Amino acid sequence: MVNSTQVSYFTFGAYFNIGLFKYLFFMIIMCFYAVIICTNLLLIVVICMNRSLHEPMYLFLCSLFVNELYGSTGLFPFLLVQILSDIHTVSAPFCFLQIYCLNAYAAIQFINLSIVSYDRYLAICYPLQYNTRMTYDKVAMLITLTWLFPFFAMAVLVFLSSSLQLCGNIINKVYCNNYYVVKLACSDTTVNNIYGLFITCLLIFGPLILILYTYFKIFKVCFSGSKQTRQKAVSTCTPHLASLLNFSFGGFFEIVQSRFDMSSVPMMLRIFLSLYFLTCQPIFNPLMFGLQMTKIRSLCKTLVFGKM
Repeated sequence: MVNSTQVSYFTFGAYFNIGLFKYLFFMIIMCFYAVIICTNLLLIVVICMNRSLHEPMYLFLCSLFVNELYGSTGLFPFLLVQILSDIHTVSAPFCFLQIYCLNAYAAIQFINLSIVSYDRYLAICYPLQYNTRMTYDKVAMLITLTWLFPFFAMAVLVFLSSSLQLCGNIINKVYCNNYYVVKLACSDTTVNNIYGLFITCLLIFGPLILILYTYFKIFKVCFSGSKQTRQKAVSTCTPHLASLLNFSFGGFFEIVQSRFDMSSVPMMLRIFLSLYFLTCQPIFNPLMFGLQMTKIRSLCKTLVFGKM
């Protein structure tokens, strides 16, 4: 333990000696990161270059893919350095920067998914009024709010955390986590706890209520509508629902692991679960939306393999 002070660095307690296997893990994570960059960049280029995809749904998906590049860049280079390092430490400023990036990524991702559900709700429940309800000005406003609000909210969160006096510098994770930093505090954390609870509830329950409401309406229309309506709903909502469930699954385990004693769970499993929503979502989404959505799939084939 260190005295109550502003620490200059943090040490990660979740890393352990794996000998030469660290080079294998390095290569696996490097390949994983390369696939994430290539797949997300491919879909961003396809959407931006083809005017036929300049529709609200695809613009929201483009925002989603950009966020996945942003979140992955906040994690993977850091992990690669730590895996090869013998001393698993990070400077305090860089740690708080990573906290900011990863928290903002998670918030933007969930808000973005809720906006996609709202877009599908308008397209399925109000097909004739869709173009008047979902204008390009509205799309620009929704995407801007999706990014600006989490950036501002996380800036306040990091400012409050970085102002704390700490009694330790050991984080029992493989990356920087705000909750674990606050637990090291010797000073009063009432403001941090209140703000953290408030912003967490706002960023979880706000989008969640919108998602539940829109899908309730979509299912209601599907059950009472024509076969064509049901087919349209299935084709456009299935990738989104799969992405939403995958992200929620990973986020749930991360929250549970932070709040409850997981010492009885094997370390490797804990590390995997804590990294799940940060590593699997950025590769899961491009595969789901790229393979399931006919327009994107055909244009990707044309871009990669040329005209068939």
